[in-house]
Amino acid sequence: MLSAAASPSETPDELDETVSVARDLIRIDTTNYGEGRSKGETAAAEYVAAYLRDLGLEPELFDSEPGRTSVIARVAGRDSSKGALVVHGHLDVVPADAANWSVDPFAGEIKDGMLWGRGAVDMKNMDAMILTAVADLLRAGERPARDLILAFFADEENGGVYGSHYLVETRPDLFAGATEAISEVGGYSISIDGKRAYLVQTGEKTLLWVKLVARGPAAHGSRVVPENAITRLAEAVAAVGRQEWPIRLTATTTDLLAEVARILGVEPQALGPDELALATGTASGFIQASLRTTTNPTVLTAGYKHNVVPDTAEALVDIRTLPGEEDAVMAAVQELVGPDIDIEVMHRDVGLENEFSGPLIDAIRGTLADHDPGAEVLPYLLPAGTDNKALSKLGITGYGFAPLRLPEGLDFPAMFHGVDERVPLDALVFGRRVLTDLLRSY
Repeated sequence: MLSAAASPSETPDELDETVSVARDLIRIDTTNYGEGRSKGETAAAEYVAAYLRDLGLEPELFDSEPGRTSVIARVAGRDSSKGALVVHGHLDVVPADAANWSVDPFAGEIKDGMLWGRGAVDMKNMDAMILTAVADLLRAGERPARDLILAFFADEENGGVYGSHYLVETRPDLFAGATEAISEVGGYSISIDGKRAYLVQTGEKTLLWVKLVARGPAAHGSRVVPENAITRLAEAVAAVGRQEWPIRLTATTTDLLAEVARILGVEPQALGPDELALATGTASGFIQASLRTTTNPTVLTAGYKHNVVPDTAEALVDIRTLPGEEDAVMAAVQELVGPDIDIEVMHRDVGLENEFSGPLIDAIRGTLADHDPGAEVLPYLLPAGTDNKALSKLGITGYGFAPLRLPEGLDFPAMFHGVDERVPLDALVFGRRVLTDLLRSY
């Protein structure tokens, strides 16, 4: 049941509806701890479904497990002969330690012209923009140009096991007729040499979540234990975490760096890839990571008492490879950690790379030009992943386009899974308008 505080009908007069909806969603704690542990998305899914019903739509709710709810709704377009467009977001968020935040991460606080809270950036902002953009069309008696499939998935922060992958595998019919998709981690603005540019996500690195397992004899903590499992694991973790992977440019990163060089007025060869990536300012953390494989240890588990040497020690490592390099990287990681370390693959998902051309890209370019004349529109390869991975298994070509015009200097990419997530209120209003026009025309 929806609480009164979470009712979609409560829209303060002084706030844009997109801001109000995003705030409501932030206030519904959908923390996903991974590996099946979650506070669940059902309350947020019910909120979304109620909003869609108020628009005259007939959303369906799907539970992969108790509490793990996704929402799907279709919107008839003016021309159903065109391929349907999936417009999707996810309802879960990563954990937030309130002790590290300057605000309550689940209060949806508004201050300094921004909406603060876990999900303000990833990605309840886009969820709200989708809902209100569709509302703008339907309330005005209009229809989108083509059929839309609105999807609000559970479990994206765990690789979509209980969300997008579950629905793609068990209910592919829900996406019948869909050819393309748009979602998160693209469409936000950056500044390059004082010029505003929008990054459209045209690809994603491969996802490999692995566990390193070291074993050795259990023993009293006072003994000499040369085969200590924790020591073995520590050496393996250090080797993987410190590995400097070589740069390899893909078609997408080659195009992006060439465009950055053009904006800077230099030849691409005059600056190295990392230097060109750094010129993208706040986006440089994402861009640099898109040029190479990354292997980041994230969780350590070992031992149970100060004076007992455990027989097992484990580490989780988040590996992101360039598309097509998965097997080679896994072999290299095994060589780095040595034969005494077992590697268990916990989750593996595909990499994507789409062309930065075609009618949808043209429509995105044109819509942004209408709302922000003179701004550049550039492709980029996301070093992380989205639910577009799952949809790609159905032949759906996915892009990241959650349009936000951001103030220069706001390090928006750093707030993905970071502390004090926040998004400018006027950026949400901008995104709603751009998205409405795109859905109206494409």
